[in-house]
Amino acid sequence: METPVRIDSRFPNMGTTIFTVMSRLAAECGAVNLSQGFPDFQAEPALFDAVHRHMLAGRNQYAPMAGMPELRQAIVDKVAALYGVRYDVESEVTVTAGATQAIFTAIAAFVRPGDEVIVFEPVYDSYVPAIETVGGTAVYAQLTFPDYVPDWEQVARLITPKTRMIIVNSPHNPTGSLFSTVDREKLAKLISGTDIVVLSDEVYEHILFDGEQHASLCAHPELATRSIVVSSFGKTYHITGWKIGYVVGPAALMAEFRKVHQFNVFTVHTPSQLGLAEYMQDAGRHLRLAAFYQEKRDFFRQLLAATPFELLPCRGTYFQLARYDRISDLPDREFAEWMTREVGVAVIPVSVFYADGRDDRVVRFCFAKQESTLKAAAERLGKAFL
Repeated sequence: METPVRIDSRFPNMGTTIFTVMSRLAAECGAVNLSQGFPDFQAEPALFDAVHRHMLAGRNQYAPMAGMPELRQAIVDKVAALYGVRYDVESEVTVTAGATQAIFTAIAAFVRPGDEVIVFEPVYDSYVPAIETVGGTAVYAQLTFPDYVPDWEQVARLITPKTRMIIVNSPHNPTGSLFSTVDREKLAKLISGTDIVVLSDEVYEHILFDGEQHASLCAHPELATRSIVVSSFGKTYHITGWKIGYVVGPAALMAEFRKVHQFNVFTVHTPSQLGLAEYMQDAGRHLRLAAFYQEKRDFFRQLLAATPFELLPCRGTYFQLARYDRISDLPDREFAEWMTREVGVAVIPVSVFYADGRDDRVVRFCFAKQESTLKAAAERLGKAFL
């Protein structure tokens, strides 16, 4: 249908997210989809049973704006057990409609027109559009290739009186790198005495490998007082389609967060919250996640070992980066499309995570898949490259 309305777009250069583009192309081509980050396996039936039970019990009306008390209490208890800090259940935790909503809401709550927000490239693709939507300006710090570690001297140079927020992400999507305890100390020192808010995207907090420990900002006394920390039930319990996450932070920051949250979402699906609160009582369900995904990571890396791909270190998340210099000279976006159409395996080009399209000839695989899916992808790669 055509419209007579003349549209002067606020975002003329903002396209469709690469995850939608590549998943659509994968479906059209019948490719094995290792692009978008979602599991192709189910959560435990116990979680579904718990939600169903609460539905049948009539718990189907609006939850409180901040989230069901049972779930908020379970979140507070989990964070205390893991990181040694106990947030106030009434004023310092909010249940959200996924992590993306949480991130957008936090940015909208604190970033005003003209403010600057420091982000680290390669940067997850929802951060910058959210910053620009509210009139802020993204300022880009670089994670140094190929280890993808922060350059804190560069960050220090980027901080100005206009800096309102710094966004950090660990374990890091798309690179699989980790924020260390040393990184936390350097960040804390840089912003001490300022009014800078930190937004910490920790949705992969339970997916770290080789004995690594998550350096949550919750566990740093100074950073915790100025941070909104985001996590995701979708990533933890294999239910990305439920779109349920949460944030924790000091009461004064949370009060501002909730001013926006109440009008862009208000509340989240009630029986799912109650089911999650019940399911969380077994801490092993999140504590076992690292071993579960390390087995998948190691299995996938072994499958790709014989191919010409150069696998970069993967210390966390369920993503594996790989250089393809020995395979092709194509730019990574063209290579990803060629892989999907001709090889039958869909991947994400890492250049899309850079403002200037920097292309290191690296693509991202998602290994949050059944072994049969990973084997099918490896067979296609083997036929193409061996």
